[in-house]
Amino acid sequence: MRQADPAVAEAITLAADAIPDLEPGRPSNVPSHIEGNRRSAELFMRLLFSAIVDADFLDTERHFDPDKGRRRAAGVTLSELWRRFEADQLRFHAPHPDDVVAHERRIVYEACLAAAGQKPGVFRLNVPTGGGKTRSAMAFALRHALANGQRRVVVAVPFLTITDQTAGVYRSIFETKGDSMPVVLEHHSQVREAGHDEGAPDLASTWARLSAENWDAPIVVTTTVQLFESLFSNRPSHTRKLHRLAGSVIILDEAQALPSKLLRPILDVLRELTQHYGASVVLSTATQPAFEAIVDFDAVEAVEIVPDVRRMFAALKRVEYDWRTTPPLPWPELASLVGAESQVLVVCNTKRDANRLLDELDDAAALYLSTALCGAHRRDVLAEVRRRLLNGEPCRLIATQVVEAGVDLDFPVVFRAVGPLDGIIQAAGRCNREGHLEAGRVVVFQPAEAAAPSASYKVGIGVTASMLGDGPIDPDDPGTATAYFRSLFHLVDADANRIQPLREAFNYPQVDELFRMIEDDTESVVVAYGSAGQRREVGRLTDRLEAGSPEARGVLRKLQPYLVSVRTQLAARYRDRGLIRQLMPGVGRWLGDYDPVRGLTGDDP
Repeated sequence: MRQADPAVAEAITLAADAIPDLEPGRPSNVPSHIEGNRRSAELFMRLLFSAIVDADFLDTERHFDPDKGRRRAAGVTLSELWRRFEADQLRFHAPHPDDVVAHERRIVYEACLAAAGQKPGVFRLNVPTGGGKTRSAMAFALRHALANGQRRVVVAVPFLTITDQTAGVYRSIFETKGDSMPVVLEHHSQVREAGHDEGAPDLASTWARLSAENWDAPIVVTTTVQLFESLFSNRPSHTRKLHRLAGSVIILDEAQALPSKLLRPILDVLRELTQHYGASVVLSTATQPAFEAIVDFDAVEAVEIVPDVRRMFAALKRVEYDWRTTPPLPWPELASLVGAESQVLVVCNTKRDANRLLDELDDAAALYLSTALCGAHRRDVLAEVRRRLLNGEPCRLIATQVVEAGVDLDFPVVFRAVGPLDGIIQAAGRCNREGHLEAGRVVVFQPAEAAAPSASYKVGIGVTASMLGDGPIDPDDPGTATAYFRSLFHLVDADANRIQPLREAFNYPQVDELFRMIEDDTESVVVAYGSAGQRREVGRLTDRLEAGSPEARGVLRKLQPYLVSVRTQLAARYRDRGLIRQLMPGVGRWLGDYDPVRGLTGDDP
């Protein structure tokens, strides 16, 4: 053991002499729930480590830089945030009797307030797309936190495409001009401190950076990747924030998007947080997964926030499905059908399929959305789509699944390639979202020569095909999604990477190495996108990174909106062809063309 090392023993002796009460007079009480339960003990050690690491950082900071510590606190209580929420809610008048969507949104909101007084635990917010989950989930979370003495609300979303949207909604509600610092912390890989040099950031930027270190904020908007990879990490910088989850309300938006191969460890940790650490978890989605079919979560009784879910789904039925799954549609025929529509969204399973359709469509005004676009590009595309839809202009958007969950778009017609059933239902949520039409149209098609982006995705396609083979299905019936997930979870290994045995062995490094929310390892490349001024700024920042700037972390933060993730294998091939020049580990500079429509081309599924 390390304590046998003379240097270590001497250090302990010196510390004991300097701090007489370093060792407690009596042994600390061990929480009863970790006795005999190695996974419970493993999580307890993580949270204890997090608290110690954060305390050490903060104590050191207070000693060497007292001003920095004073800049951390946002200074807004949850009670004040609830007051602001109520004031903002006054904008929504009693819905007109003919406005079914607004009426049902009001029912959802009131159900969330009614359920908020319950004790901490696991809750389901099962609401159709367009039912107002973003606002209502926050209403529940704030009232629930105030009722139970919880300290913050953590909102985790599955895709970067909707973090900006979600954080923007909450900022519009909670942040006022009189605030000395922001209230909503947005923490994920593409947040940047815009418009300020690293040496002289403003207070808002400083607060965001400091709060992101340990999530010391009343409202945190993050990604499920950031949340769960931190929960299973062994690195101090990642684990420092974990103890903030105790006594928090955690909203998992689009919970169906959690990777099935990691569900056992994920659900096990969520169960522990709710049972022993005063946290509450809200599973918010229109396609509620049957998580009770997963070992380690099967004994959890989740509380339904909204009563009579079937009635609500029937009331909010806004589309008719057109199933064209046999025979497969050749790409030219599909392009002809899409071209006949003035405003239409097409969701393909892979980037390769989306590019093939875009080629066949041959429409110079068509728009494209996938992970081949950098974050700034995706935001611009979504803004242009919304502008065209609002003004009644022609708008044909060809996209991958990146457009589905949570992206606030409203098309009259949606085409969706056969995929996992939850993906089909989520795509339908982009059709007639506001209920302005008597019924939108969702065409589910089987493309010719199509491929699945991953093995798990292929299993989902197979389950959907099997259900369709048994006869007509009704995606507007919430029981259909439940049946789909039950079948799916019986076919997949919910702990494919064997995380649970590694946790029982307290093998923190291996858990960190094997717990990956994204199946393929990726690298980031900086692309030159945007106006001439934007491109010059990207070039300037990239030059600084390439020159080995001592402020590399700050420079990279500013470059985040101009990064595209590329699979590691493909990045190696690009480097061999001279298309990527390495800037630092995991980050390169793209030397090839960046297409103004398709982004970084050449990256297959």
